[in-house]
Amino acid sequence: MKIVAEKCQKCLECAEVCPMKAISEKDGKIVIDKEVCLGCGCCASVCPNRAIEFE
Repeated sequence: MKIVAEKCQKCLECAEVCPMKAISEKDGKIVIDKEVCLGCGCCASVCPNRAIEFE
């Protein structure tokens, strides 16, 4: 999974639904910890801006 910075509005809805808590805000950007992410797609399914894509 990856965040498309140009689309992300930093609403953090993705972080709220992530079962692994792999999404957080760092230095004003939303980041996905790829070591923890399962790739389940829960975050992408709730993103209102379609700012999360499968890699």
